[in-house]
Amino acid sequence: MSWLNRLFFGGDKTTSMARATTTPVSAGTPPYFAIIDVETTGLSPKKDRVLELAVVRVDQSGHVVDEWSTRFNPEGPVGASHIHGITQADVAHAPLFRDVAPSIVPYIAGLPIAAHNARFDLAFLRAEFRRAGWDVPWLPAYCTLDGSHHYLPNLDRRRLVDCCWSARVPLHDAHSALGDARATAGLLRHYLQSQDRVRPHPALMSVPHEARSVVWPAGPARPPLAFLPKEPTAHASGRVRIATARPTRPALIAQLTELSLAEVIDEGAPAGSLTYVETLLDALEDGVISNQEATALQDLVEVYDLDETDVTAAHTALLQTLAHKALDDGHVSGDERAQLEAIASSLRLPADLVPSLITEADAARKARLSAKLGALPIDWPHGDPLRVGDRVVFTGFVEHERQRTRLEQRSQELGVRVLGTVSGLTAMLVTDGSFAGGKLERAQALGTRIVDPETYAVLVKHLQPATAAAPASRRVVPTATTTGVAISTSRPTATTASPGEIRAWGIANGYPVGVRGRLSTDLMEAHEKARLSPPAQT
Repeated sequence: MSWLNRLFFGGDKTTSMARATTTPVSAGTPPYFAIIDVETTGLSPKKDRVLELAVVRVDQSGHVVDEWSTRFNPEGPVGASHIHGITQADVAHAPLFRDVAPSIVPYIAGLPIAAHNARFDLAFLRAEFRRAGWDVPWLPAYCTLDGSHHYLPNLDRRRLVDCCWSARVPLHDAHSALGDARATAGLLRHYLQSQDRVRPHPALMSVPHEARSVVWPAGPARPPLAFLPKEPTAHASGRVRIATARPTRPALIAQLTELSLAEVIDEGAPAGSLTYVETLLDALEDGVISNQEATALQDLVEVYDLDETDVTAAHTALLQTLAHKALDDGHVSGDERAQLEAIASSLRLPADLVPSLITEADAARKARLSAKLGALPIDWPHGDPLRVGDRVVFTGFVEHERQRTRLEQRSQELGVRVLGTVSGLTAMLVTDGSFAGGKLERAQALGTRIVDPETYAVLVKHLQPATAAAPASRRVVPTATTTGVAISTSRPTATTASPGEIRAWGIANGYPVGVRGRLSTDLMEAHEKARLSPPAQT
């Protein structure tokens, strides 16, 4: 599966494929499914070619009946050999797809297709048949990646390697078509044999019946094509923009491989866009999207039948998830902000969206840290409490560095921001009086609260939830247009405040609030009602 192998399969290719081989495994047993896998020169079914095809046929219990595989001459560059392991020399004397097509049809005719990320494999298979002059019928197929949500519901990622690990299915020769097809067959067997423990997946049960009515033509209807003609699409989708700026230290981008798809779903990505999001994660590993990747991603938008709204929601959710990652330590560095802005540019999201996403992520972090804090004692003697998100500065502690380090670390763990300079936003200066320097002078000039270490330790012990922010303008999410110009539309909500502000208000007012994901309608309505209500007279 070439480029997508890194996404949905994982691991490195270490072995070469058998070519044009058919291996009987369980002779005499009728096949029930045909599992396919392809290695390709790139991501785009319209422009890239199939290098290798494997078909593994299994019986009704999922046991292998026979298997077949071959490589093809792509009539051009082989693409990323470092991923699929196939070199130009490996396919120089391989057959052309159009010459092998008549042998493939009887091997899969009348059987439902199964594949991991089936839309991708089928898109390439259809494209190759079309180039060979064939009229391809509708092919009923079952996707083991989609099926994993039913049979393996608790996975963070759903590449073949992840699903096989969860189902205890061996995965050998990853990124070879036959190796991956065998592993997918094992995964399908796990699904088929789980019917006594798990409610059967309706799609898995219906697809064999649908396949029996499919009729393949006897042969090609026209001469082979040099390239595929353009086809009108049901909808226009905004193209992914190419970024030129590269952050100097891509520490945040390096976390792309660790993202959970569940996190992206929580932030609003449509469920049907997850395979596209996986592709985005791979394409963004270097912080930019190349011309080739942008074109291939656009083709995949059509393969996965996503519209503009789906793509924009997926892009925004991915960026929001990364904003949460950037705030894990309580602070977004200048370099992390530059990386977020570079990714926003790559995804056709405006740079001015980044600050609102950071604010939202910060509010969610504060809500998470505030969720289990207790109330102040009734006889609280220390004035205003310390709150999650407050900014504090330390000075002094001559010969007491260990005490200072302990207080600073505990503060940061609880969500208090420890900074190095005093400003008008500083909540308090912590000092033991052992040194009178510029920080103390600045705090006195600004009227900043000054506390001793012992009092501060009590304040930390009784840390209070973050203060709810005042309502602000609604966050705006861009939508790409067919002309390539980004316009802005409001994110649909029942209030003018951002989700982060609503979370903080909910925490402060005793509402049950999730720290991530979509807000409940009850909470949003309560916040809007409170915002519109006139202040109480005193």
